[in-house]
Order: sequence, then C-alpha cells, then structure tokens
Amino acid sequence: MGLGNFFKRQLKTVIEWKNQEQNVLFYEFPTPTNEVKNASKLIINPGQGCILVYKGEVIDVMTKSGIYELSTSNHPFITNLVKILQSLESEHKMHVYFFRLASLVNQKWGTSTPIKYIDSVYQFPIELGAYGTYAIKIEQAQHFFTEVVGSKSVYTANDLSQLMISRIIPTITSQLATESYSYQNIDSQLVKLSDQIKQSLQAIFGKLGLLLEDFQIESATFSEETLERISKIANSRTDALAAKEVGLDYVEHEKLKALRDAAQNEGGLAGAGLQLGAGLDLAKSFDLNKNNATNTAATANNEQIINQLKQLKQLVDEGILTQEEFNAKKAQLLDKL
Repeated sequence: MGLGNFFKRQLKTVIEWKNQEQNVLFYEFPTPTNEVKNASKLIINPGQGCILVYKGEVIDVMTKSGIYELSTSNHPFITNLVKILQSLESEHKMHVYFFRLASLVNQKWGTSTPIKYIDSVYQFPIELGAYGTYAIKIEQAQHFFTEVVGSKSVYTANDLSQLMISRIIPTITSQLATESYSYQNIDSQLVKLSDQIKQSLQAIFGKLGLLLEDFQIESATFSEETLERISKIANSRTDALAAKEVGLDYVEHEKLKALRDAAQNEGGLAGAGLQLGAGLDLAKSFDLNKNNATNTAATANNEQIINQLKQLKQLVDEGILTQEEFNAKKAQLLDKL
C-alpha cells in the first residue's frame, strides 16, 4: 500500500449516490476496505433511501433525503495505527447500500412458453400466451434487502424482472385453471383477470418487502393449433345452425352440401359417380320429418306440405332434383291437401 493511499483512507468521507441509473434498485457505495470514518457525511437525495450495515448487522434504514453525519469506531489515523498488525484494516466495517424509493413503472412482462389449461366451452386443452406491464416499488427495504438482495453490490430492474416472471407464470396458470376462461370470452375478462392475478402476486411479493402497484394483461394470444381446432368447431356449429333453418338435421345438411358441390363440379352429378335419384332420396327424408301430431289438424298439415314443397324447390334450384322429379313429388304432396 502506498503512503498516499494510506493517508487518503484516514480522511472523512462524503458518501453520495451520484448519477443514479433508472434501472438500479440497490447500489453499494464503494469505500476502501469498507472502513467508513467517524463523522463522515452521508447525503441522501430525493427518491433515494439508504441502509447501513455495521459489523454485519443492519443498524439503520433511512428514507428521508438530507445530509447525515455517521458515527463509527473508525477514527481517522488512530484506527489504522492501532490495527497495524492486522494488515492496516479495522474490524469495524460499515457497508452503505442506497436503494430506489421511486416506483418502477411500465415494466414489461411476457410468457416465454404457452400456458395450457382446459377451455370451459370447448372442453379441450388450449395453449395461451400473454404479455403486459406492471408497476412495483420497494416498500420494506430492509426485508427485501435481507431476503433477496443479500451480498450483491448492485441489484437491477432486470434482476427483479426475472423474479417477477418466475412468480407470474405459475400464478396465471393457476388462475386460468380455476376460472377456465374460454377463448370466446377471455378478451372481455382481461381486466378482471389482471386484478385477480395482481391480488395473488401481491400476497407473494408482499412477503419479500415489495408493493405491486399495478399489473395489466395487455393481450392474450392462442397457438395456431388451438385456433385451428376452434375454427373447425365453429364451422361445424355454423353448418348445424344453417341446416336447422331449412328443416334439416346436420347429417342431411352434409349430404346436401356434398350433392351441391358435386353438381357444381365439372361433369355434374354423373362425374362424381352419383345418380340423379340421390336427390330424390334426400327429398324423401322430408316426409320422415313430418310432425305426426299435426296430421290430425288440417291447417297444420297444409302448412307442413307447403314447407316441404319449398324445400323441394330449393333442391331443384340447387340442381339436385330435376324438374320432372319435382313435379312428381309435388303432385303427391298436393293430393294430400
């Protein structure tokens, strides 16, 4: 050790966290061998706090800005002269940790892998990804310092983000499994879901000395496989509703689609290996759908026959029934009026 450095270490120190970076939450002020001399000055600027660790214990947590005078057993010159046999170091070590008082706002989070749960409507596993923002601040600095920061000389917002993500994903997964929000309504439930997850996370982070001031899910996205499966189900339901509107069940509707597609293809029904009688077979199915309970009521019976004629006319318009087949069936139905 040079003589100049020796005497420099004996002088009173001005301790201040200058040029505070926005993403730094905890910062240990560097002092030579951590021997802060008696009557050294500590400056705490607005938006900062300070934790003093003396002889291995937290002795003070300071959150008011101002200038403070530190009192230690390390008096200039005397300490090192007395401790010359201990490599010119004192056992009276003081560590000064500054921390950020202001909130961290607009912090980004996102799921790195899809979250899987059972959709409450479709009743099959779906995969969901999500992202959003949060705001958080240090509420109990000493607790957070002892539980999380430990011996690190610098603790950043990125370090906290990793801690957040490790807690967010299991919490979201648990909440979705409990609520089983469906693909159909999850977008309208994002505000409610955000609030539920915020409460769950606050219970977790509160134990670490943090206050989660805000938590938002900005968007939920689904995997391509999930979207494809949902699309198939939606199309099938649409076809079923369309079939119901014209008095067909789903199976009959699928037959009608097949016949119509074949009729529109090159070569028509014959090119598809189908006979014109297939349309007539389909038409016969309308007879089976007549309501037996209305057969005794002439008015209801007539309405049913008229509806059947309309349905048969639709088959003609689609090119499935020929005009001759329609006329024959029409004559049979008109005889029943």
